[in-house]
Amino acid sequence: MKSETGFPKLVRPMTKVHAALLLLLPALHGCAGMFSGSLEISASQRVHPVLIRNENNPLLRLTVEAQGAGHTAGLFLFKLTGTDDLNDIESLELFYSGDREEFEVGNRFGDPARPAEQVVFTGNQELSPGKNVFWLSVRLRPTAELGNKTDAVCTSVNTSAGVLTPTDTTPGVRKRIGLALRKHMDDGVHTYRIPAIATTPKGTLLCVYDMRWRKSRDLQEHIDIGLIRSTDGGQTWEPQRAIMDMGEWGGLPQEENGVSDPGILVDENTGEIFVTAVWMWGKPGKHQWRDDGSEPGYEIGKTAQILMVRSTDDGLTWTEPENITRKLKKPEWWLFAPAPNRGITLADGTIVMPTQGRDETGYPFGNITYSRDHGATWTVSNPAFSGGNETLAVQLGDGSIMLNMRNDKPEPYRAVYVTWDLGITWIPHETNRKVLIEPNCNASLFRFDYEEEGESKYILLFANPNAPDGRHHHTVKVSFDDGMTWPEDHQILLDEGRGRGYPGITRIDDQHVGIVYEGSRSDLAFEKLSLDELLKR
Repeated sequence: MKSETGFPKLVRPMTKVHAALLLLLPALHGCAGMFSGSLEISASQRVHPVLIRNENNPLLRLTVEAQGAGHTAGLFLFKLTGTDDLNDIESLELFYSGDREEFEVGNRFGDPARPAEQVVFTGNQELSPGKNVFWLSVRLRPTAELGNKTDAVCTSVNTSAGVLTPTDTTPGVRKRIGLALRKHMDDGVHTYRIPAIATTPKGTLLCVYDMRWRKSRDLQEHIDIGLIRSTDGGQTWEPQRAIMDMGEWGGLPQEENGVSDPGILVDENTGEIFVTAVWMWGKPGKHQWRDDGSEPGYEIGKTAQILMVRSTDDGLTWTEPENITRKLKKPEWWLFAPAPNRGITLADGTIVMPTQGRDETGYPFGNITYSRDHGATWTVSNPAFSGGNETLAVQLGDGSIMLNMRNDKPEPYRAVYVTWDLGITWIPHETNRKVLIEPNCNASLFRFDYEEEGESKYILLFANPNAPDGRHHHTVKVSFDDGMTWPEDHQILLDEGRGRGYPGITRIDDQHVGIVYEGSRSDLAFEKLSLDELLKR
């Protein structure tokens, strides 16, 4: 039976039949001992967010090990203790996936249920010998509060072997509520990638990213730069628009006019916003970072181009793309491009874009590009590090600029350099290539200033996939000493699953930051973290 919206009607949290069955639980417990060796049940949760806009979010996994044939499961009782607000939840469902450990929604057990302190699912599932996996899934309301958490505990399972209590193998895991900011095939776009996020002086959040129309691959491909705005701290977002789309420029098709890897910079003093990206024309099947995908010189179709758009009205309207390649790139460099993240405004008003390229030998480097006249003219610094790219910039307490870079060298650690003269000279930081784990992926570095008991303080936040062997365990780390140390007790695991990484951090307000990243549950996921949690106070 379905509701008017087409979604199956939800059962009441606790019917009279359920209540009668629950009254039998103590008696059934008495005979469970005869079968205690024939069935074993464990519960576990993976660390990842549950996302608004996802129809199904795996919340808890139950694994039933059956030592013989002929067993069945008939009733599952859950408690939502640990959920901050039951009103965040629209519905819950229980699914059976056989012996497959990955989340599946094909075989529903019982009817969908409304949220309540106790939720019951009744049905009749024959259990195969060996492993049997059930998944509790949650669907959130569009109004679910970002920053809240959900949790569920399975207190009992009524089986042919009696009533069993699952062993919780991951106690204390509560899932954050986030938002599926962009999903596969939203607005007809195959894949969304490479997000960068910033906050305007008016408090508006702006997120830019790749709109990869046909497939998930990098340039050269049909890719535009998309933008979405939020004026309520990331709770809701306006419809997306393309702010860089080269169409069929020069008579070539869209797939030979790709624009990718956006960087965003907000001038904190004027409010003007700059978005830059790299444009390739022609060169089908090539990649700007490999071989002759980009070459020395300035010519369109030979070297990749740098495009810039600007907004002076809080991101509502944007200029047409301006090609600034000849203003910035050295002709002998094989490539010069913006780094796909956010820029910064220094204390003296200088605005700084993290940038990157391939030098005269074709080898990658990271550096900065800055303006002292609010974007009228730009100066390109010397390279800080040869052998890495995708740079991140932050101003430290002594006024210097720290540049944190993806490291293509063998050791699995980030490259970190510092400059006191806007990149004329660079020195390795003490943590360079030996502290922050690097799976060869983009990251995010952000300075958060705050007040505590009338005293001005700040912390550095660093986010990336915290693993040397792949893009998983997406983590936020906190430093209280300008990046010298990143204490383990101030690290927050957001998503242990595999994703593509590429996080971006921005300030929401005086007490919160927002992070967008390519996690395991959505192309682009957005979460909200409180200062209290970051400081553990």
